[in-house]
Amino acid sequence: MNFNPALIVPELYLLLVICGLFIQSIAGEGRTGYIKWVPAAAGLGVLVTLVSQSMGGIMFWDSYRVDALSQFFKLVVAVGLFITTLNAVKQKTLQEEQQADYYLFLCLSAWGLMLLSSSVELITIYIALEISSYSLYAVVPLRSKSKAAAEAGIKYILFGAVATALALYGFSYILAAQHTTYISQLAMKDWSFAAQPMAALGMLLFLGGMFYKLALFPFHFWCPDVYDGASNETAAYVATLPKLGAVVILVRMAALLKPGLEITTTLAVLGALSMTFGNLAALAQDDIKRLLGFSSVAHAGYIMLGLVSGTGEGLAAASFYVLIYLLMNLTCFWVICRIASDGRNLKLGDLDGLHKRAPGLAFVLAVSAFALVGLPPTAGFIGKLYLLTAAWNHGYNWLVIVAAVNTAISIYYYLNLVRHAYTCDQKEGAEVAPIDRNAGFFAVGGVLAAILLVVGCMPNTLYTMALVAGKVLLP
Repeated sequence: MNFNPALIVPELYLLLVICGLFIQSIAGEGRTGYIKWVPAAAGLGVLVTLVSQSMGGIMFWDSYRVDALSQFFKLVVAVGLFITTLNAVKQKTLQEEQQADYYLFLCLSAWGLMLLSSSVELITIYIALEISSYSLYAVVPLRSKSKAAAEAGIKYILFGAVATALALYGFSYILAAQHTTYISQLAMKDWSFAAQPMAALGMLLFLGGMFYKLALFPFHFWCPDVYDGASNETAAYVATLPKLGAVVILVRMAALLKPGLEITTTLAVLGALSMTFGNLAALAQDDIKRLLGFSSVAHAGYIMLGLVSGTGEGLAAASFYVLIYLLMNLTCFWVICRIASDGRNLKLGDLDGLHKRAPGLAFVLAVSAFALVGLPPTAGFIGKLYLLTAAWNHGYNWLVIVAAVNTAISIYYYLNLVRHAYTCDQKEGAEVAPIDRNAGFFAVGGVLAAILLVVGCMPNTLYTMALVAGKVLLP
């Protein structure tokens, strides 16, 4: 077994943080005053991962690959973990004695996602996926005295068990038909239904486990309910980081598929259905977290544009877009958590008059909403542009047209957030959610909004990183 610790410094560092949290948890020191070191440790983890970007190699009997793709996604995971832990510092719906456990599970999930980023063998992928998932099964119900949170946790566990069973069943078909579990060897196999019906069916079932994490139609049904039942801070994590793990595996597996294959066409059809259903369902939502839940179903469909293109540029566009998606959603949830500092679920009406009560938060919300729509000069615009151009003239022009139409549909409910914040006056006698006016949190929100604008104007650095990662798999 070839092993080089220098190649897995980000994973080892996060494991060290997990060990510290485990000791703190069993020692009973989980109170808020003793837990504020975690965001600082997560921030240091971003620097550690950034320094490790140039690393490369293969370990553990060729099942664990450190390459440009894995390092790109590990950096995104580290950034997402830093923002979510910082966001959860003042979580009102979490009991003090559960603080250490809560952060422990979040870090364990992120650690599983880092492992998933480098996994290039199907059983290794499955184990890493379960490490990242099991922690969330414990985190979702952690919302004090909330029956909705318990219900959300049960749904997440049950649906996750079904998705896992599908993935394992598909794995058995792939192994029986192709006689290998290594992606590098699977890339040399025939994946047409005519030549390998068992392998093609097995691949679709195995990818179903990834579709569940990504909330792609028809594996989406857990998503709005879990967002709604979980605390705002937990929903911010569930809505973003787990999708990174799904996308990195889908990117690696999409390198096996060529445009026109039955599996690739199935991905395109599911993408079109996911965009359409997610956007239409979001139009009818009044609860903001449920709206964002159906929105994530639509965005899962957009990512399919890059995966079905069959080019390195398409895989790069999908990788770049999931980074932008993470930033857009974390920015939006950052505002939600600041507006509802008592932990309540927000309705659209709770945003009325926000530009008067907290003009800074209203601006950050507007930037994130514009980015989610895909309007210039935000990063959401450039991300969708890369996806649409990567998929054009590669056999799925109809999917590009469906994506453009769905982007127009999404304008209504995203800009409805801005309309309530800027043009609707607060009703007299209405119960107003208490706003967290901490200057530091306001500043972080401003930084996130600035990043969305700067990346939208100057995307080259991040896109080049994604392009190098994509061309590792396809020229």
